[in-house]
Order: sequence, then C-alpha cells, then structure tokens
Amino acid sequence: MHTHPKLLAPAGNDESLQAAIQGGCDAVYFGVEALNMRAKNTVTFSLSEINRVAGQCRKAGIQSYLTLNTVLYDHELDQARQIIDTAKQSGINGVIVSDMAALLYCHQQGLEAHISTQLSVSNLESVLFFSQYADRIVLARELSLAQVAHITREIQTRQLTGPAGRLLEIELFAHGAMCVAVSGRCAMSLYLHNASANRGQCLQPCRRQYRVMDTEDNLELVLNNNYVMSPKDLNTIHILDKIAASGVSVLKIEGRTRSAEYVYWVTKAYRSALDALVAGTYSPALTQSLEQDLKKIYHRGYAEGFYLGMDSSQWSGKHGSHATHRKVYCGKVLNYYPKAFAAWVKIEACDLANGDEIIIIGPTTGVVTFKLEGMQKEDKPICRAKPGEDVTFKVPKRIRTNDRVHIFRAIPPTL
Repeated sequence: MHTHPKLLAPAGNDESLQAAIQGGCDAVYFGVEALNMRAKNTVTFSLSEINRVAGQCRKAGIQSYLTLNTVLYDHELDQARQIIDTAKQSGINGVIVSDMAALLYCHQQGLEAHISTQLSVSNLESVLFFSQYADRIVLARELSLAQVAHITREIQTRQLTGPAGRLLEIELFAHGAMCVAVSGRCAMSLYLHNASANRGQCLQPCRRQYRVMDTEDNLELVLNNNYVMSPKDLNTIHILDKIAASGVSVLKIEGRTRSAEYVYWVTKAYRSALDALVAGTYSPALTQSLEQDLKKIYHRGYAEGFYLGMDSSQWSGKHGSHATHRKVYCGKVLNYYPKAFAAWVKIEACDLANGDEIIIIGPTTGVVTFKLEGMQKEDKPICRAKPGEDVTFKVPKRIRTNDRVHIFRAIPPTL
C-alpha cells in the first residue's frame, strides 16, 4: 500500500502554476480553451501554451496533466483530437477525461488517460472496465474510505494494471469545493441559466439562498439554513493518515478558479502534512496548526465530505467565504534590486506599515509572503507609507517589475 500519496495541485494561470510549484506539489493539472470544466472562467491556458507549461513543469521536476473533461459534441471532436495531439507532442504526462471519445482517442494515440470524477466510478467492476483504457481513476467523491480501501486492496491483490503496464493508480480529492450533485454532474445551472456545468459553464446557482414556498396557500417552510444546496469545502488535512492507509496513489486539490495565494497555502499545508506522515511526525498538534492557516484563506466552511460517513453539518450556512483574512491590494513593484534583495514599490491603494503581512504576486514570481520590516523612503527609515508614495524594503525572494503588492489582513469579527 502507498504510504505517501503524490500531491496534485491546480494551475488556473501562470501565477497559480508558480504558486503550486513553490508550495511543493508533485504535479499540476490545467485546462486549455473551451473543453474543460472551468471553461467559463478566464483561468485556462491557450492551446499554444501547452508546450510551455509542460516545459516549465519538467524544469521544476514535477509532472503535468491536462484536463479535457467536459461532455463532447460531434462538432468538437476535431478540436479535442487537436488538443490531445498537442498534449502528446508537448510531453504532457496524461489527460484527465470524462467523455468516451476523448478516452478512446488518448488510448489510440498512446497518451496516458485518467478517468475524471465526472464518471462517478464507485465500484470494482467499473474500475476493471476502465483499466483497459486508463492508468489512473479519480474515484467518485461520494465514497467512504472503507469503500476506497476495498478497491485499492483488490487492485493490489489482482495486480491490476493500466495500458502503461504499471499498477493502476487511484486518485482522491483532498481539498476544495464540493458539489451538491453526484460527483459534480449537475444540471441546475443548465435548467436555470442555459449554462451547463458539464460543459464547464456552471454559474453555481446552488450557492445561493433559497426559500421553500407553497404557491397555493402561500405557506413557507422554515429552514434553519437557507443555503440548503451549498456544501462546505472539503478539508482532509486532519485525516491524511487515514487516507494514506486507504492505499490511494494521488491526492488532488481542487481550485483552478481560486487565487494564486490560495493554491500556494493549500499546497504548502498538504505538502507539510504528507512529509510529516513519512517522517513519523504527523500529529494533532501539526494538523491543528495547519488548519488555522487554511482557515485564513477562501473557504465555505470545512468538512470531510463522505470519507468518514456523512453527517448533518456539511452545509455552508452563508454566502461566500468563511475566511478569517483577506487580501487587500496596496501597490505595484517598480523595480527589484537583486544585490540588495530589495523592492522599490509604488503605494497606490492603501497605507502600508511595518508589521504588515505582505503578499507579492506575479506570473513569473508566483507568490512571495513575508512580514514587512525596515521600510524606507528616500533612504530614511519610515513606519508607514500612504498612497502616492514610493518606498523600498527587503524581500526574501526575487520578485519582478509590475508584480502586485497586497496586505494580508485579519477580517474583524461581525457582531
């Protein structure tokens, strides 16, 4: 059984790609253009960028996987084949698919295919079937760890392999958004807004507040939570020992539409937890500390999904994020001085002060975080700077001109 699953992180753009690498992932997954489950968002790469992304991943010593996991129509098959051909030529390690047309074409071209959770693989017979065509299966999100462990044991016992000739891999979601529909196969957005979730166009109507009304008598059911279709986000960092014991090969972080700092902090937290498992230092104290870090960034509340059995407290309870901190734009980098490890920054939007927690983000830089100390203006020490002023300060890593400077601030509790 695997004791140290690989960590797969999302890359919605260049900033998130760098953030995932900096956070310590073993691999990234990303989409291109229209035929992926985040197609409505401006967080996909172009077809011409596949080779560049694959090259960056190889240089960083990690693997790259392409998502091609929407329902495909006949008029899109040529485009899908072109994407798969480009992925193969670029050295992409595999393609995540949910449509049989994409699965079969990957198989024909000798390119590794992974079965998306969209296909809701939930039993051993389905695993046996898909092992003819795929080398990895992302199991349905609705399974318990006991069910997952049964499947991985049978794979081991039968020495079940995929087309590549190695033992079939099982992948699980470890962190990120959950969907009220079975493995994300929802029709609600299509019916209400003609924007299909299974075509990468979901408008997330499930995240809204609803009331239940009787239109004949004008009676309303009183609910203790009006967000009855908005699940909490998945968080498994405190049960990674149990997940590793279930025999899975890969842990997947959801979040191709989330910010670069989200990708960085979540990836870093899970990297720390997985490394602690190997070192024998994984403990409640460690996971509690990592949990506090994860609460600072965007989330809808946290739950373990179905892995330990469903309970009745897995609904978000309010709209939007439950994060304890927020990112506030402050200004931009005018220059970086490598010999002095110093940044020259234009303050544009809010005051900046010594002691502030800083996040600098850029497409090549990724994410750099640190506590601001020793700020200067015109070579003189200052404690605070206001919009319109230029300042310099030390930074722990290389940054670049036009990188964005943010302050990471605690959100005051509401009464």
